Amino acid sequence: MPHYVGVDLGASNVRAAVGDETATISASAREPTPDGPTGEAVTEAVREVVRAACAEAAVDPAAVAGAGLASMGRLDVDAGTVTVPSNLGDDIDGIRLVEPVATLLDLDPESVTLRGDTQAGAIGDRFHAHPAVDDLVYLTISSGIGAGVIADGDLLRGRNSNAGEVGHQTIDADGTMTCGCGQPGHWEAYCSGNNIPRFARRLFEEGTSDTALPIDDESFTAADVFAYAGRDAFADHVIDRVTALNVLGVANVVHAYAPDVVTLSGAVVTNNPDTIVDPIRDRLPPKLVVDTPEVTVSDRGDAAVLEGALVLALPDDVRA
Repeated sequence: MPHYVGVDLGASNVRAAVGDETATISASAREPTPDGPTGEAVTEAVREVVRAACAEAAVDPAAVAGAGLASMGRLDVDAGTVTVPSNLGDDIDGIRLVEPVATLLDLDPESVTLRGDTQAGAIGDRFHAHPAVDDLVYLTISSGIGAGVIADGDLLRGRNSNAGEVGHQTIDADGTMTCGCGQPGHWEAYCSGNNIPRFARRLFEEGTSDTALPIDDESFTAADVFAYAGRDAFADHVIDRVTALNVLGVANVVHAYAPDVVTLSGAVVTNNPDTIVDPIRDRLPPKLVVDTPEVTVSDRGDAAVLEGALVLALPDDVRA
């Protein structure tokens, strides 16, 4: 039976898995993503976690039949690299992936497929949870916001496989909050896990005088806001504003792609499904001029991206 390798390179962790033609993970490994000092340090971390997953599966790396790589950041799939890594050291100007992994596994680079992480998430979620759905959006709300889109049964890749950066749509024309990319008014600037605390502080500065939230604490996080839901009027106000913007963002995505299913994932969603997902379901239909999709929480959890990377490693006839 042939073995395949999937890799998920994130800003926090790099994970690898070994599986078979059913894209079922038989062994995996994980380690923190190095914050530099160079892209080569990240490349070697990827190679090391692949070695560890193969060792756990008792599989010779040279016997692997194919590999799929899912990565954060801006990609250059022709070069097999991450050209603009997300949330890593400023000195990292690129990360080589395809050629080093192909060399480790004794594969032709053509047998190693590189895609964006949310694109892999869409593939993994559809393969395992929604195999009969030809139009699906996998939307993650976590430290950032992004999407993978399946349209007419095929992955929507875009130029250099960089489609799906929906967190950088403008949902506030006045641009009161600036995104990490430097542009004002982006969805991610208000509703991502990293930016909800910044948005809460901005709303507090607009005139709120009383809250139990630790607004001035450096350790103040999005989790604090959701922990006070229903117990603090200002926390409820922040969540209501976040919800309104999430509904706008999701409505824009639905209008763009007309999916049958929107499957939501990411830490903000999975830690707060009742607070995040239920209001989107309730408020979305009146915003739409297209059919309302099923809105659900991904049952694959944080495994969807790694499972999708494993699916990318399969031969085309098996993947289909």
